[in-house]
Amino acid sequence: MVTINVRPINDTDKTWINYILTDRWGSTAIVTRGVLYAANELPGFVAVEENVPVGLLTYRFDAGACEVVSLDSLSDGRGIGSSLLKSVEQFAKEKKCNRIWLITTNDNLHALQFYQRKGYVLVAVHRNAIERSRQLKSQIPIVGKDGILLRDEIELEKRL
Repeated sequence: MVTINVRPINDTDKTWINYILTDRWGSTAIVTRGVLYAANELPGFVAVEENVPVGLLTYRFDAGACEVVSLDSLSDGRGIGSSLLKSVEQFAKEKKCNRIWLITTNDNLHALQFYQRKGYVLVAVHRNAIERSRQLKSQIPIVGKDGILLRDEIELEKRL
């Protein structure tokens, strides 16, 4: 059985991070709650299997809270996303954060299931927020996963 290890991002990861973010998100820019972030410049964690990166999580701290800005697993159902999430949750606890939160979109049913299984609860639906986000990042598509119109941001949190 191969073990998945999680470690903080380091400088040697930058090229890979730029590739993954561009491939998965359309660019290295990510918009949450009307703010544009250069996700490739944020701190984060990399999941590694046999010295090969297989997952990425980026985050930011603000006012006693930790926001997960991006989470990408290159292979579903193997514990990569769970390992990354567990690492950032532990780190946030060490930094005395009172909550960890994130934004997903109304089309991302897989993410909604995943986060709720991990103890996250829905705290807000920001209706039509994606329309505003497209003004900051034009690469955001009109239609998302499963042919669902990409329209709303859904905020989830876990109290620490």
